[in-house]
Amino acid sequence: MNRDNSLLKELTEAHGISGYEKEIRDILIRRLKAETNITRDRMGSVIFEKKGGGSGPGFPKIMLPGHMDEIGFMVRYITEEGFIKFIPVGGWYDQVILAQKVIIKTGKGDITGVVGSKPPHIMTAEERTKVVEKKDMFIDIGASSKKEAEEEFGVTPGDPIVPDCPFTVMKNKKILMAKAFDNRIGCALFVEVIKALKKTGHKNTVYGVGTVQEEVGCRGAKTSAFSVNPDVCLVAEVAIANDVPGTTADNMSCKLGKGPGISILDGSMIPNIKLRELALSVAKKHKVPVQLFSMPGGGTDGGPAHVNAGGVPSLYIGVPTRYIHTHVGIINTDDYDNTLKLMLEMVKALDAKTVKGLTE
Repeated sequence: MNRDNSLLKELTEAHGISGYEKEIRDILIRRLKAETNITRDRMGSVIFEKKGGGSGPGFPKIMLPGHMDEIGFMVRYITEEGFIKFIPVGGWYDQVILAQKVIIKTGKGDITGVVGSKPPHIMTAEERTKVVEKKDMFIDIGASSKKEAEEEFGVTPGDPIVPDCPFTVMKNKKILMAKAFDNRIGCALFVEVIKALKKTGHKNTVYGVGTVQEEVGCRGAKTSAFSVNPDVCLVAEVAIANDVPGTTADNMSCKLGKGPGISILDGSMIPNIKLRELALSVAKKHKVPVQLFSMPGGGTDGGPAHVNAGGVPSLYIGVPTRYIHTHVGIINTDDYDNTLKLMLEMVKALDAKTVKGLTE
């Protein structure tokens, strides 16, 4: 199978925790500068405007946000022995952090380290039964002292720390493993939608938006939605795939290989019902398998976008992904391709009459 994974590889291997999204922004600008008008808001989100044949008053503005940031950590303190104490940036569960490789982005270059803790051999029996908490972890970068870590390695409080996981095509060539699928997938999707629109007729103006700081409160979506003032928002994201041992049927969200996830509810937004029905109709027409799912414990850029100004009909569409909010995720390329197909057909279906009907 000769599939071009270069866009996903480049985006996921780039480093960009919340507040430090420049590497990803630069990739997106390079990929889309020939096709779009590019602007930025003052939070750092980047907006790619792709005008259609009917652009202007009376033609819908469709926003496709995909957040550029990934979860990670930040240097908080350096011990006298040269170990790094850190702050989580974004949502982390303690049990997935320990013994993982990370990269510290210093002013003198990248430093590789590993997350460590007190050895279990010297823990009490009670301590060994508990998950080690983040506050008791540290990062070992091989420094012998605080002075060496600061002066020779260049480590400073505030330096971003990124999970270290190379992009990998697994034995089944349709299965990809990488860090930061959440949400470089969304960035890749709007890049590919915009490029595909060169080959097809449409009258809308499409805005692919690389938002910042989603993982710490969907901050960039608020400012970029204000800048774009869209008529419709289709959130390009990951969906939770929990088709793994230990999950019961009634707690199932999405399965790999079964198509894009269409949200019925998340912690930040109840989608526009007519827009959701349109997505299901478009999917059926174009033979795209889909999965309905809910995510009451989390939110997306759709949260602030759908309450922008007088309100924006919005829908969250996600590529099923295993193990989000860890160092590594897994996706099926069939799901990615079908999500791309669905979003492209949705853009073409959202003409002025259809968009007006979403709120009538």
